Amino acid sequence: MARQNGDEIGYAWLASTYDVDAVQPFSVESRISRARHTLEHEGRRSEAYLESMRPAATLSGHLTFALKHEGVHLEFLARLFQKLPPESLSEWVRSEPTGQYARRAGFLYEWLTGARLDIAETGGNYRDALSPDDYVTATHPRRNRRWRINDNLPGSRDYCPMVRRTSSVERSRDYDIRHQLESMEGEFGADILRRSAVWLTIKESRASFVIEHEGGHQGRIQRFAAAMEAYCGQWEDPLAPEALGELQSAILGVATIQPGLRQSPVFVGSRSVTQGAVVHYVCPPWAWLPDLLRGLNHFLESTGQEDAITRAAVASFGFVFIHPLADGNGRISRFLINDILRRDGAVPEPFILPISAAITSSSMRRIEYDRVLERYSRPLMRHYGDAVGFLNRRRSYPDGIESDFTFSAYEEAGPTWRYPDLTDQVEYLEEIVRYTLEHEMHQQAAIQRAWYVTREAIKEWVEGPDEHMDRIIRAIRQHGGVSGKLRRDFPVLDDAALVERLEAIVADGFAGIGQSE
Repeated sequence: MARQNGDEIGYAWLASTYDVDAVQPFSVESRISRARHTLEHEGRRSEAYLESMRPAATLSGHLTFALKHEGVHLEFLARLFQKLPPESLSEWVRSEPTGQYARRAGFLYEWLTGARLDIAETGGNYRDALSPDDYVTATHPRRNRRWRINDNLPGSRDYCPMVRRTSSVERSRDYDIRHQLESMEGEFGADILRRSAVWLTIKESRASFVIEHEGGHQGRIQRFAAAMEAYCGQWEDPLAPEALGELQSAILGVATIQPGLRQSPVFVGSRSVTQGAVVHYVCPPWAWLPDLLRGLNHFLESTGQEDAITRAAVASFGFVFIHPLADGNGRISRFLINDILRRDGAVPEPFILPISAAITSSSMRRIEYDRVLERYSRPLMRHYGDAVGFLNRRRSYPDGIESDFTFSAYEEAGPTWRYPDLTDQVEYLEEIVRYTLEHEMHQQAAIQRAWYVTREAIKEWVEGPDEHMDRIIRAIRQHGGVSGKLRRDFPVLDDAALVERLEAIVADGFAGIGQSE
């Protein structure tokens, strides 16, 4: 047993006593102090209790306190149960066969380990495994008669993402995307809004490739836009291997080097001649991928559509952290946001929320996106960075990939991959969805309306097809006036009075609207 400083209680006491180190931080940390107080910082809470609240210095005392006051930390419990002798839990349950916390601990032990405790029977009223007030849970719990527990865990033993119902997560539940779209329709009109929907699909595709540092590949951008239109909300199970393979080919092209689930080790990072390898994140082993994806799909099947933004965030970030493909993980993860929002009825056809465009709208927003990824990846690498290695020669893997990368702590890191707390990621997506609708999409609808009105005004002075009018508008906006090249291509623009009139029309039409298109 590890040494203690004497004031930790709950999970902190268990971690110290049983020498169990959780990778993901505790959302609540408790200790004994001379004064009762609560401190909150970046979504974490520190609680100080008076001496009268100190639990008995036993497994049952502190685990009861943790489950009652600090919530359910699946990753830590999985690690703790690996170290505990099963009989220590069995003795506790036998001494309190009707105690709700003893029964919850016994249920969670068997659920997480797959082992069976030496318990004859329990009693008492049925209790929820997770409090629906505190966590996103399965909408239809399964009754576990052995423990008299309502199993409302939202995932499977192989993969169970956890989301705490913070104020921001609850705000995402109440955010009415349809109402925002209807308000914009009232402001701009249905035709303008639908015109903007087409452009936003292209904009989302372009921005998604910018995030992957591939913004110049016009063919890929068009292909991704077409895939967004064709596949959003269409599959019964978008995480099935055949669906992922089809989507991967549609986005990346039929010449994808390694289609389907990867069968080789992967890390997220970079390699250079000067710096060598920089590993930001190690992805789970390929042998686990089918089970991890089934667990993620279980979350989507078990939770309710009223948590659409939460479900979209878990699908997207869960997917990118599982990293099941050799290529295309980031783009598909952002595709899944719109896919889930559409299948949940939050975003009607033909609209695509330009989430990637919002992410890339400023350097600060791009940094925020990177930070929310790092909130999960950095703790993992702090604990297991020493397990990263590179061989002297490359090894061939079943999917044809050759790699010199090795990682010696897959089993030790397993609970972090299997039981991620994705609360931070849900809170991030709630904010970015709000920004997307109230700024990005509103701006695009305003541009579309201005463009349409300006085009019609120019037609009062110049005859020609829409594409010629659009080129004149675009050139005047980009260059601040009619350029020499535009005059050469359109001789009618040699008329100085006409040019002055057209420049004034464009200036008036786009007054107060930025250059973003």
